[in-house]
Formats: sequence, C-alpha cells, structure tokens
Amino acid sequence: MSEVQTDLKHIGRLRQLIIYLNKLFRLFILQNDWKVLPMAAIIAAMVSLAVGKGLFKTMEGTFQGTFALTCVCIWNGFFNSIQSICRERAIIKREHRAGMHITSYVGAHVIYQALLCAAQSIITIIVLGATGVDYPAEHVLSLNVGTQMAQHGIDAASGGWVMVPQFTTELFITMFLITFAADLLALMISAIVHSEMAAMTVMPFVLIIQLVFSGFIALPASFSDISDLMLSKWGVQGLCVIADYNSLPAVMIWNRMSSGGDRIDVGGGVTVKDIMNIVEEQGMRDTVLQKLSEANSREDFVASVQNLAESWRYLLLLGVVFAIITVVFLEFIDHDKR
Repeated sequence: MSEVQTDLKHIGRLRQLIIYLNKLFRLFILQNDWKVLPMAAIIAAMVSLAVGKGLFKTMEGTFQGTFALTCVCIWNGFFNSIQSICRERAIIKREHRAGMHITSYVGAHVIYQALLCAAQSIITIIVLGATGVDYPAEHVLSLNVGTQMAQHGIDAASGGWVMVPQFTTELFITMFLITFAADLLALMISAIVHSEMAAMTVMPFVLIIQLVFSGFIALPASFSDISDLMLSKWGVQGLCVIADYNSLPAVMIWNRMSSGGDRIDVGGGVTVKDIMNIVEEQGMRDTVLQKLSEANSREDFVASVQNLAESWRYLLLLGVVFAIITVVFLEFIDHDKR
C-alpha cells in the first residue's frame, strides 16, 4: 500500500477510515486481490464433488460435509488477510508517526474484509447449489417458529410466515461469520509477525490447530476448554444445527453391514445380510435407521435457535477479540526496532 499523500494529523478518524478503505478497494484491482473470489468458487466446487452427495441428507455425510465447509471458510478467511498488514509494516510505521489513527486503519480493513468474506460466502453457496448439493426446505427458524405457532393454534401458512428467512440465509450468515472470524484471526497474525514469510509459516500451524480441535476428531474431555476457543468448533456446530443433524438418518452402519453382512454367520446358516433382508421386507428399515440416528444424536446439534445463536455469538465474539488485539499490537508499532 502506498503512503497516504496528505497531512494525517489534520484528518479525523472517520475521514482516515474512508481514505484507507478507498485504497483497499483500489488495491483489490491493482494487486489482484480479486483472485480470492474465483479461488473460493474452485474450492467450493472441489468440496462439493468430494462430499456433496451426502451433505444435508445423512448424518455421516452432513458431519463430514459441514467439517469440509468449515475448513473452506477458514481457508478463505486466512488467505484474505494473512499478508495484509505485514507486507506494509514499514509504511504503517511512517504514517502512524505522521498522524494515522490505528483504529481507522484497522477499521478500514475490517469493513473491506467483511465485504470480501460476504462475497466469498455467496459464491460458495451458489457453486454448491450448481454442483448438485440439495438444500433442505426447512430451516432452524421455520422448525422453531412453526412449532411455536402450532402450539398457539396459528396456521403456518398465514401471512407473517413468509417473513421467516430461508435455509440459504441461515447458511450464508453462518458461513460468513466463520470466514470473517478466520479473516480477523489472520489479520491479527499479520499484525503480530514482522514479515510475509513469517505469516505464511505460522498460518499452517494455526490452521492445523483449528482442525484438530474442531470436534471432528474425538479428543479427551480435558480438551473441551481449548475447543471452545476454536472457530472450527462453532462453525461445525452452526452448520450442523441449521442442517438439523439429529433428524437425519444414520446410514453408515447399515451400509457397511449390507455390503459385508453375507460373510457374517450369526448361527444356523443365517447371515447378517439375511436378517437385514427380513427387516427390509417388513418395512422396518427406516425404523432401524431412525434408532441409529437417535443413538448418534448430539445435544449441541439440536436444531434450535439457542444453539444457532450460541454458534453465531461465539464466532462474532472471537472476531471482535481478534480485531481488538490487532489494534493493540499496531498501537505499539513505533517501538518495533526490527
């Protein structure tokens, strides 16, 4: 970023914010920062081809798919801003001494990155839909509001019902918050380290930590407090909540027994496959899958407004903390001798 060609000491915080925001939009074209948008589309298409078949359809497919989507969001957010501050550290020093307000500078980045994250989230949702991912008709608000209306004898088809946001709206908000919080985390790292190489070295380790403590991998209960600080945990929770994870069929065990059950003799020449055939003939397959689903349900994935709000709240809170730390570190940039 080139230096601000004006006397910053006589410009207020709001005016400085606008100046830096305009510069970021110009650099979006001049430094080819726009490339993160087609990259988001390509990554979304790859994830859709890999895990899109079972996404929002089965428990196992949804858990794997939401984890993959969370990884996509974190990856997009990291690449948006991991080098944004460290690549212009010397310029920030000079302009800070000339009267630049760090809050204006960071505020411009926050606004710019928020718009970028929103665009990436929209692109991801469009690409997922275009590549065959079927979005559910029902969503958290419809499930909860519908229940409340039914309890009060109100017809769900009445006028105010159409005002409830659709599934893709909840999906967009959740994906945006994951991407934006990851973006602000990377922005914080960019403010702490002193070179682009250092930022790119640190990023993979931070990403691995996010993935390990996301809840996708079974860890001892003693690590639960660490998981609460991870964007990945709240991202997976939010996506599973809006997917109504607990109501989806658990098919992995059934499918595995179906493919190898003819080799398992339970006695008298009867195989597991024979028993499964009897279950299907009696129309009890769905009942068995429902029981398997109930056994694998999770309280934190219940499709409730409370669980969704908890996920959104933690993602937003973590993002705010990262932004504040960024400001604090940059306020002391004049004391940096390196």
